[in-house]
Amino acid sequence: MKFLALERELPGATAEKFQPVLVDEARRVWQLQQSGALREIYFHAEQHNAVLVLECAYAEEARSLLATLPLVQAGLIGFELIPLAAYDGFARLFARPAEGSTN
Repeated sequence: MKFLALERELPGATAEKFQPVLVDEARRVWQLQQSGALREIYFHAEQHNAVLVLECAYAEEARSLLATLPLVQAGLIGFELIPLAAYDGFARLFARPAEGSTN
């Protein structure tokens, strides 16, 4: 299942607190990407918060992986986790109209 993870800075997070953790954070992100669990990672263009796409069996697995990030462990960031489902609207293009329908 795919999950969208939206980063949010936690109260008290400052640039000075982020700096010593950033190399370890990049290393862990690379490991998660190489494992296949982290499929995509971006920054919000205006806020510079991370946006991740994860592929995990369950939400708890996604939460556990996010918890391994050094910035999470340092109490500087957290994530909103959003489960995603495939868009099924294309089925409407191929559905037969009900009898008596004018569509």
